[in-house]
Amino acid sequence: MTLPSHIDDLLKLAAGTGEALAPLAADVDAGRSDGHEAYRIVREAGLLGLLIPQDAGGAGLGFGAYTRVLEQLGIRNGAAALGFNMHNVVIGGLAETAGTPLPPAAEAFRSWVFDQVVHHRKMFASAVSEAGNGAKLRGMRTTYRLSKDREHYILNGEKSFVSLAGAADYYVVAARAEDGESSEVSHFVVAADDVGVSFGTVHSMAAMNGTSTAGMTLKDVTLPRSRLYLNVEGMSLFKLVREPHWMTAGYTGAYLGIAEAIYRFTVDYVTASPQRAENPVIQHDLGRMSARLRAARALVHEAGDLIERERGSVEANAMVHATKYVIGEVGPELGRDAVRVCGSAAVSRKAPLERLIREASFSSVMPAKPYDCLEYLGKAAVGVNLHDARTFSW
Repeated sequence: MTLPSHIDDLLKLAAGTGEALAPLAADVDAGRSDGHEAYRIVREAGLLGLLIPQDAGGAGLGFGAYTRVLEQLGIRNGAAALGFNMHNVVIGGLAETAGTPLPPAAEAFRSWVFDQVVHHRKMFASAVSEAGNGAKLRGMRTTYRLSKDREHYILNGEKSFVSLAGAADYYVVAARAEDGESSEVSHFVVAADDVGVSFGTVHSMAAMNGTSTAGMTLKDVTLPRSRLYLNVEGMSLFKLVREPHWMTAGYTGAYLGIAEAIYRFTVDYVTASPQRAENPVIQHDLGRMSARLRAARALVHEAGDLIERERGSVEANAMVHATKYVIGEVGPELGRDAVRVCGSAAVSRKAPLERLIREASFSSVMPAKPYDCLEYLGKAAVGVNLHDARTFSW
């Protein structure tokens, strides 16, 4: 399927796909469905190739435009939007190397990934988080080593929260060198059916069950050297320090969409009753919700556009940390406003608002955590060199 080339057409496609995803949200949230149908719909819509360059068969979206597309999905099914974003966390950084000459092995890796996504509709996911360490690369316990013939890598370890477990085809696993004493981390592409790969039971969570999140175990998983990300060891922390936007704020569009959904539900609830709609106190509450949402949307969009213009700059990196912090505050704030305006409708399982409020609260759990966002912004404000990996806890 050929994707549209204009952002307006892509937004329409995302909105249409979101409408197909919306009816699935309640059953997945309640545990009556595993959520995999949502990702089949995303595959069939051709959205897996959003970030891949046009000359490789994708839509060639940058970070800012992608955020707007994700927002459209998030309005209609937040959990599916977040799960879909885990695919793009993997693809985004690779797509941003387009146009940059690479060594032959790295070029072969990039071409292989693009081909798998565009022509075979394969879905990727990220496997980073570990128990007690979260998604931080420092302190990583999963390890890798070269085989005796030096033709393969062997991975061992456990990941605690892997989204798209059982739904994705490939997982990009972060690991450190088994005998290495440095903090350098590398990434490897592991197939779901590789020998030694297994997944635990999908976590039953308070929200976001549609992300299909589970633990992942790697036991002597043997990979060809071609599965090393861009064929470069020790690059992961280096890239994260300089360009943290995918790991820090790739999913802010989804949480912006969830906040928008809370606002839309509240407005629809109020306007259904002329008495409520004419109440000046309720109008004041809606006005506050509108102002908060508009401010958050402006920040999310501006941060995304700044990444496209100045990717890797301290200002762009600070903006995405500010965005992550703000969107984590705004969603729950809108939820509290909605409870005050809608009353008992906010806690009824028959309406989506109760689920949306739970989903919005999970933004603060996702990396970067609120404390980390504020620390980064404070260090940027006083001129700390944030391109030095030693100055921040990655």
